[in-house]
Amino acid sequence: MDDIVKQAINKWPNVPACYGWLALDARGGWRMRDETTQRNNLPGDKIMHTALVGFINRNYSHDEQGCWYFQNGPQRVYVDLALTPYIVRSDPAAGWLLHTGEAMPVLTAVMLTPEGQPILLADDKVAAVDDRDMAEWLRGLRINGAACSDDNLMLWLDHSSHVGAADVLTWQGKNQSLPVQRLTTTDLGARFSFITHPRQP
Repeated sequence: MDDIVKQAINKWPNVPACYGWLALDARGGWRMRDETTQRNNLPGDKIMHTALVGFINRNYSHDEQGCWYFQNGPQRVYVDLALTPYIVRSDPAAGWLLHTGEAMPVLTAVMLTPEGQPILLADDKVAAVDDRDMAEWLRGLRINGAACSDDNLMLWLDHSSHVGAADVLTWQGKNQSLPVQRLTTTDLGARFSFITHPRQP
């Protein structure tokens, strides 16, 4: 958190929080959502100003209830999440990066939703893979030690089928190999203890 933000919190500790006006989309973009946008359930305008995006990224955190927010000076601006609190993307030089610009820590688990959305876990971070980097991510999949075809992946995801039920799916990242786990729910917030749409109590 920026020092100037910490100073503002100390100076004005009781500023009311803001809800519904900021969202994180499925590609890691910050979006402003005015009253009309909220009323019509629209995604909102993507924030393109580089300095503002950096400010939001540096002051992004969560509370004890699992609600994520941007600390805008003394005010908490709670964030609506399209998928997960973090979105991860591939960078040719740096490897996997969080939408905040931080390097993704060493992974502790790799999971797939029933729809095939990869979810990466590292330390306290839960990140969905940006769909523009799916091809890159899929190249790391191995089934029984060999490259995984689309057909084999679909069979693996369809765990109701006995075909391919014994196949072992792994993901090969930089200097590590992790088993891929099935997520049996699409409710990622409930599974990983975060609130996708924080609202004023």
